[in-house]
Amino acid sequence: MTSIRYRKADVDGLNVFYREAGPAGAPALLLLHGFPTAGHMFRGLIPLLSDRFRLIAPDLPGFGQSDMPARGSFAYTFAALAQVIERFTEVVGLARFSLYVFDYGAPTGFRMALRHPERIASIISQNGNAYEEGLSDGWSPIRAYWEDPSNANRAVLRSFLSPETTAWQYTHGVPDTSLISPDGYTLDNHYLARPDADEIQLDLFGDYRTNVAMYPEFQAYFRKHKPPFLAVWGENDPFFLPAGAKAFLRDLPGAKVSFFDTGHFALETHAREIAAAIGDFLTPSIASR
Repeated sequence: MTSIRYRKADVDGLNVFYREAGPAGAPALLLLHGFPTAGHMFRGLIPLLSDRFRLIAPDLPGFGQSDMPARGSFAYTFAALAQVIERFTEVVGLARFSLYVFDYGAPTGFRMALRHPERIASIISQNGNAYEEGLSDGWSPIRAYWEDPSNANRAVLRSFLSPETTAWQYTHGVPDTSLISPDGYTLDNHYLARPDADEIQLDLFGDYRTNVAMYPEFQAYFRKHKPPFLAVWGENDPFFLPAGAKAFLRDLPGAKVSFFDTGHFALETHAREIAAAIGDFLTPSIASR
């Protein structure tokens, strides 16, 4: 088993923590996490792929072990997250790589692909949405905040940051919840409890509207550049519906779409199955194209 190394990269003065494993010369796979977690969500997947790929899993700014600059000095927007991670790939020497995107990692990674399509060898989306039909009614309180960013509507969103809601995100839609380790959501709740972390997350909830506005641009990128594409989806996700996974086929008819009987955090229960799907998908011709 290849060892996982834990490092920090200086990205223009901002420290980005990341996990890295696999041979230095192997095809690279950049793993981008979502809300409210960090790169530790890939702890079960990395060992299953590190014999064939160079895997790099950064924590986004404000998440996990990466720096959490004050809101007055750093704009917590998805444009800013994408800019930092784009520079991160340059700092760690990723000139050409495949993307694994989940939740917040999807609009972050898709923005990077828009700016530098020549760097993207392929894309794997695990409950990472790019279509309106993929958004469930669970987004209604956040949509209300987009339409009226009042203090009252912002306050309503604080329920999404409670420890109980974090645990619910891990367990909802999972037929056998005894398969869910409490380690993941307990660590997420630790990070969410840091001073000002709640305001940072509320800022990102508000800015998510910019991602939805960019869906047509993401879709145009898919049609124009036709990256090899694999969707691996927890079909019981309360936020990103199976229709969002199927919608990729509209712009990428050659995409592969696989569903698993689990929830939002599909890697918690199906890391081996998803690793197998990735292994079948990332053939040498795709991983190194």
